[in-house]
Amino acid sequence: MPRTLIRKNPSNFKTLPLFVEATPEGLTYQSVGRPLNFAQTLQRRKQVHIADSERFAVELANLGVSVRLTLHWQNREYWVLVRQRRQDRGDVVLKLISGYVPARELNLPLHTAVQEVAEECLLETPEGWLSGRFNDTWLPTPYRDALHYREALPFRLTPLSGAARPVRCANLQLIERPRAYVHLPTASLQLIYDLRLEVPKDAKSLSLFHVDERLEGDHLVARLDRSHPDLYLMPLKDGHPCPQLYTLKKDQLLPASTRGVFLAESFARQKGWLVTEERIRWKDWLKQQGLVAQPYAARLGLNRLTSKARELLQIARGGQL
Repeated sequence: MPRTLIRKNPSNFKTLPLFVEATPEGLTYQSVGRPLNFAQTLQRRKQVHIADSERFAVELANLGVSVRLTLHWQNREYWVLVRQRRQDRGDVVLKLISGYVPARELNLPLHTAVQEVAEECLLETPEGWLSGRFNDTWLPTPYRDALHYREALPFRLTPLSGAARPVRCANLQLIERPRAYVHLPTASLQLIYDLRLEVPKDAKSLSLFHVDERLEGDHLVARLDRSHPDLYLMPLKDGHPCPQLYTLKKDQLLPASTRGVFLAESFARQKGWLVTEERIRWKDWLKQQGLVAQPYAARLGLNRLTSKARELLQIARGGQL
């Protein structure tokens, strides 16, 4: 049964509309107008039309931030995707960890991105949930009243190299160089940060879960559902994605079906500064990347074979993996 972790009043959230100017050399945004609450922001997220994908000036509803999170675990790397039912768009997609940037952090969206990792990506061991550090700063523990966090064994979050074209908030350049795009269907500016999460070597029997807030009546509610972890790992080989998805439970990678899966618009093709799609089919994204899907049944069989091999290795080593 899902466990309620936290309840929030959505009216406490405030953000600001943006004025965005773009050229082939870079993009600049700044706030305009008065602060908006969550409901007012959703009302403004409607289709906008821009003729030139490289050079324009436009007012947008909000700033959003996402994290392309690379998980380093047991000497392998994976992209982290989360499942979300998007109430404002009436669909279900796999997406990057993401959220709305509040008004007070428009000039520091990296701070929002790091907080989203702490809120949406939960790492569990038998001794408790892992805390995290971004460089030398502790990440927040948003569910500390409901979950037991282990501070002695934190995961490490570090920035990876950024995009080529600069992004500025007014006169301040974002030094982490996030990738930026204007999403036309929602009239929003989206920033994507590349971050790396390194799991500590001593973290044993690791399980991963996604927790996201949903609007229920007058509250935003975050729940943990162990029967639906909703956090997926896409393996990387030499930094490039492989056409498979897994969940992680007690150190075991479990193949996930990709039948009927859609990816969020951040995976769709970008033209200049613009993304026009709401979502993209998994199989269409694979074609776009030049990848061939591995059948779910085959991956399931391979995982069982790998588990059996681990058991045999454990026996051969006298019970020591």
